[in-house]
Amino acid sequence: MLLHLSALRMLLVFTVVTGIAYPLAVTGVGELAFAHQANGSLITDHGRPVASSLLGQNFALPKRNPDDISEQLRPDPRWFQPRPSAADAGNGAGPYDPTASGASNLGPGDPRLVESVRERRAAVAAFDGVDPATVPADALTASGSGLDPDISPAYAYEQVARVAAAHGLAEQRVRRLVADHVSDRGLGFLGRQHVNVVELNHDLSNL
Repeated sequence: MLLHLSALRMLLVFTVVTGIAYPLAVTGVGELAFAHQANGSLITDHGRPVASSLLGQNFALPKRNPDDISEQLRPDPRWFQPRPSAADAGNGAGPYDPTASGASNLGPGDPRLVESVRERRAAVAAFDGVDPATVPADALTASGSGLDPDISPAYAYEQVARVAAAHGLAEQRVRRLVADHVSDRGLGFLGRQHVNVVELNHDLSNL
């Protein structure tokens, strides 16, 4: 009987500590010290949340037929485009569907991947008006999550001329905007330099 009571007391103590006290402490520290990150790293426009800097999204033209879930989204030339995404649940939302986060799971030797890369290279080169040989790798391959908001500086700079022309802005002005959004490697040695497309397009809209 004593063993059962001891076990019950331990259960109650650890329930309070790990199930109530610890979550409240972590939430409190997060809200006080990292409020922006703890609340989803939201991007706001006039006080209204419009996106999260942690999640990539489509920057596409409106569908010709909104009821046709099979219609492919067309990239909008006015905006910097993200890398391809395999996160598509097939419900009409298109790529970057957060309900279908994941990779394509195609190996480097898979003919389907080889063909998709070939098609993407031709499409991106035509869209941005550049030589297919200069299209960066991240413009051709999807990320592991399918929701990556970052692209390489090379891919961002490749799109400057198209975006500037679509907005009637000087190329140099748009190029400076991209330069301001280039983030260095984490801790100086982790990963690579990158540009957050969601944040970049938000600031572009404010020009």
